[in-house]
Amino acid sequence: MNAKDTLGTAPQHTAQTNGHGDRPAWTREEFEAQLRAKGVAYHIHHPFNVKMNSGGCSREQIRGWVANRFYYQINIPLKDAAVLSNCPDRETRRRWVQRILDHDGYGGEEGGIETWARLGDAVGLSRDDLWSLKQVTPGVRFAVDAYVNFARRAPWQESVCSSLTEMFAPQVHRDRLASWPEHYPWIEPSGLAYFRSRISLAQRDVEHGLEVTLDHFTRRDQQERALEILQFKLDILWTMLDSIEKAFPQ
Repeated sequence: MNAKDTLGTAPQHTAQTNGHGDRPAWTREEFEAQLRAKGVAYHIHHPFNVKMNSGGCSREQIRGWVANRFYYQINIPLKDAAVLSNCPDRETRRRWVQRILDHDGYGGEEGGIETWARLGDAVGLSRDDLWSLKQVTPGVRFAVDAYVNFARRAPWQESVCSSLTEMFAPQVHRDRLASWPEHYPWIEPSGLAYFRSRISLAQRDVEHGLEVTLDHFTRRDQQERALEILQFKLDILWTMLDSIEKAFPQ
């Protein structure tokens, strides 16, 4: 499935030309609609995820997915720290730093990494196995590292734009909360807390990410660049599942 197929369905352009060729910039509403249309390529539609949420995965496959996604989870704070290191705007940093705290934890809050580790406990992975990263496939490692390196090198606004896959995340979390207790009763329900917590946090983060993206990418060429960046992140997530599916065939 290719998100680019949806671009032809955009509403008629009403904005004025902006001196960069003869293509008018999309309005904020049109641009946001283009970004959201990328959801057709979100990994919720990947065959492995469809299989997982329909109860078709074995215990080994579930554990393999949890172990590999853990590598993504522990790298998210590094990605967000890279955004901060490139961002000269104090107000943006004050809001963005919350993402690091959400994952690493602070005060009495254990954070998303620990909550994911509890998911590992619930599916039968030992902490040693999880933290050793020995089940992480080369494909997952390569994809996640590419994402972190992008955030280190790209302008901070582009890194913010890449985070907008979170627009599509609440639904995948809701699907897991709805289907896993029925399909995988062997998983301790308390281990699903990560999915529950991310529904509200993702919605908060999307609000900020969209604000930055809509404010910064205002010319048509910039807006199209933003769509390419979002597709890059979607490809990262899709590639991770490709690699997991191959490594854990049954």
